[in-house]
Amino acid sequence: MNPILIHEVGPRDGLQVEAAVVPTEVKLDWIRRVADSGVDIVQVGSFVRGDKVPQMADTDELFRILAKEAHHALLSGLVLNEKGLERALEVGVPLICLGVSASETHSRKNTGMGTDEAQRRIIATALAAKQAGRKVQVSVQSAFGCGFEGPIPEARVMGIVAAYLEAGLTSISLADTAGHAHPAQVRRYVQSVLALDPNTELTAHIHNTYGLGMASVYAAMEAGAKAIETSFGGLGGCPFTKVAAGNVATEDLVHVLQRTGQRLDIDLAALIGVSRDVARHLGRELPGCVYKTGPIQESNRR
Repeated sequence: MNPILIHEVGPRDGLQVEAAVVPTEVKLDWIRRVADSGVDIVQVGSFVRGDKVPQMADTDELFRILAKEAHHALLSGLVLNEKGLERALEVGVPLICLGVSASETHSRKNTGMGTDEAQRRIIATALAAKQAGRKVQVSVQSAFGCGFEGPIPEARVMGIVAAYLEAGLTSISLADTAGHAHPAQVRRYVQSVLALDPNTELTAHIHNTYGLGMASVYAAMEAGAKAIETSFGGLGGCPFTKVAAGNVATEDLVHVLQRTGQRLDIDLAALIGVSRDVARHLGRELPGCVYKTGPIQESNRR
């Protein structure tokens, strides 16, 4: 496998379903520490209505503050529509992430649009972001199944991917929004996307709803995915899916990579420290493993 890029989505996907709003200063501390740990990208928040997703109400403020600072990681923000793009451009987001759900039901619950309308508008918005000089990543949400609709036809997923590629959008994420993915399916989908365009910069975003998160992540990496989206402590879940559950934990993935000699540049202790602080702040145990057990030390490795 080529070196895997890590896209930390905890500040956005991790926190968006939390009932109690995390103070901006606390978020800033977590974001700064993760952004300086050696991971490649940190998703700061999403440009959505604060009354709909209160945890994201301070996204603009976070970017205004962080834009004045230097960090190791590239900062990203999620945009759902044209208004969101306007806000993201105004506060200087360097990497803009956008997505279309392959599930008609999830698409309407998440954006108020059906899949076809969302695809047209998101592609146009993504191209506008590129025209403005920003890096862009587009995703297919509910790519591996939907809590409302069940299985999603592979042809529908690949049709969205093909539309992205035809528009010149080659940084693409396959998102397992409902956590229905299994390793064989993930491997096949990654291979299918790369068959459409071997130069696709493919990311996998896998949820651990049914316990197959890490296995599916590994299948994605073996099949040729260039990046993985993870969350500190395994926190998170989409508030507009049927069963919201967490992501693969960032520190768990970094731990397994480092055990195989990869990504030794990332400060695993720093990531574990963040996850422990997140758990302490939220007052509960998080789904991740390594922040609780501690890592296997080098001297114990075979």
